Amino acid sequence: MAPLSTGALVVFGLVAVALTLFVTEWLPPDMTAIGVLVSLAVLEPYTGVPARDAIAGFASPAVVTIVAMYILSAGVEDAGVVDWLGGRLATLTGGDERRLLAAIVGTTGISAGFVNNTPVVAVFIPLVTGLSERYGISPSKLLLPLSYAAMLGGTLTLIGTATNLLASDISRDLLGESFSMFTLTPVGIVVLLVGVAYLLTVGRALVPERVHPAADFTEEFDMDRHLAQLVVRESSPLVGKTVADALDDGDAVTAEATEATPPADTDATLELPAVEEPIDVDVLQIDHNGESFFATATDRPLEPGDVLTVRGSTQAVNRFGETYGLRQLSRESVTEELLAESGHPGVLAEAVISNESRLRGRNLADAGLRSRFDVTVLAIRRGDTVIREGLATVELSAGDTLLLQTPVDEIGHLEEEGYLVLTEGPPELFDVIHDDEAPPSLDARTLVPVGILVAVVALAALDLVPIYIAALGGVVTMVASGSLGASRAYDAVSWNVIFLLAGLLPLGTAMQATGGAAFVGDLLSGAAVVLPPLMLLALFYLLSAVVASVITPVATIVLMAPIAVATATEIGVAGFPFLLVVTFAVATAFLTPVGYQTNLMVYGPGGYRFTDYVRVGAPLQLLLCVVTTVAVSIVWPL
Repeated sequence: MAPLSTGALVVFGLVAVALTLFVTEWLPPDMTAIGVLVSLAVLEPYTGVPARDAIAGFASPAVVTIVAMYILSAGVEDAGVVDWLGGRLATLTGGDERRLLAAIVGTTGISAGFVNNTPVVAVFIPLVTGLSERYGISPSKLLLPLSYAAMLGGTLTLIGTATNLLASDISRDLLGESFSMFTLTPVGIVVLLVGVAYLLTVGRALVPERVHPAADFTEEFDMDRHLAQLVVRESSPLVGKTVADALDDGDAVTAEATEATPPADTDATLELPAVEEPIDVDVLQIDHNGESFFATATDRPLEPGDVLTVRGSTQAVNRFGETYGLRQLSRESVTEELLAESGHPGVLAEAVISNESRLRGRNLADAGLRSRFDVTVLAIRRGDTVIREGLATVELSAGDTLLLQTPVDEIGHLEEEGYLVLTEGPPELFDVIHDDEAPPSLDARTLVPVGILVAVVALAALDLVPIYIAALGGVVTMVASGSLGASRAYDAVSWNVIFLLAGLLPLGTAMQATGGAAFVGDLLSGAAVVLPPLMLLALFYLLSAVVASVITPVATIVLMAPIAVATATEIGVAGFPFLLVVTFAVATAFLTPVGYQTNLMVYGPGGYRFTDYVRVGAPLQLLLCVVTTVAVSIVWPL
């Protein structure tokens, strides 16, 4: 075995630092990738990566194609095609859980082969939760299979996932052979069929029922002891004041010794009592003589007898009542129905923090949702844990599900500005977002984006033009035809993913240039003494799947693909099957919610525990290890 070079040691050191940052998320993954890029260029004497080569990832055909596919997918999504498909599920299934599950995984799996699977899952989550509520089915039984089906479908074509495109570029550099549009399809079809069969049988039995099907929002988030109603007494210092007078930046109730406006029927001057610390209570609704007012949007002064509906712990509500002279209606139960049928514009909704959310890594006090958008967060669900107290200081993470009280006309702004993804709520909320008065229909104009996508796939499949040129041409046609606005096209791109891809690509080059990949390949080739090549192929699948579930699929394909090819070279077998096995493994990282974005998107709405992904995903991962390894070795003999 050749000794490890200084350059390889430097590269392995960078890999170790990058992996640590990916796991701990001390820095966002895309910033970690850019840090790797900069380090490789600065350490050029050791890494062999010049500055110009370090930034070459931004011009990579894979990266350019991924940018274009984000935009093309947005055009198809905005045309309502996925909505139309989903809207037919209720009619086809009749509310039967097994048929509904089959329709969801089948539709999602096929769609994800041609449209970016993240928007597909984003559109299907509210559809699935709505159907679950209508038919009394726990959304937990459907959402995890939805995510897994989207991942399985991503293996069908070159454009199914970003990692497929990245693997194609790596294959061209290492083996002189890139993927065609349907290179992966023969094995991808087998993977999808076996995966769907598992989800409809064994997986269906293993997926837990974490969210009760009959629960409304207040029950689902267990808010019974965190919602209360209080009556304003005549002696209350809040009389004559607006709710805003008692709010500090809209996040928690505070009061300072300020002079109050006296009630009309008295000459007395009331002062708000001094409060040393903020009281963690949000006023949601004001009821006066049978009329309801949205607390954050009204400037109506409070009067004796007004009923305040508030969010807060029992202790906080008691302190609030004692401080401001309010009488608690201890026997009153605040339900979703009470808040929903209030007559004011505020409604309850559920939304998820995505990987790209502007709220990720921030707390609610900094974000100011209540003061800026009149949106109040009532609870935060992180997996199966619900946070109901101290919400203002909770640092939000990707996958968190927020229970919101929001004005109907504000939810569209929150989605458009990248704050959150709405997953459940009244139909009027989705009408605002999609600007639809009726379910979408597939008229000629709606089908234009689909025709453009089909043309892109056909041009690439027939090898008339490279995929990245076809995709960019599709983007121009999409905008020119009016199917997508130019600003929407730029907004559709997940730029953090693009920076992650471009930043990590030079790492694979450095692994090759310094001999690091060959060194690891030499070590792993020692396993060939006791393992036949087919078993070594399976070992690479499992290793890649586990690593992708812990860090990111993008980082895993960059690290593992060169090692897999180097190992195949060391033992004297074809490198292409080894690279393909790694490609399939990273596209199906089922074991954790953090391994793949769609897993994270269903984490909160399904109320899942971290271990649920292992419980359902591990058997599927082992099954696909066998199926994928055998299928790859048959289609591309070792």
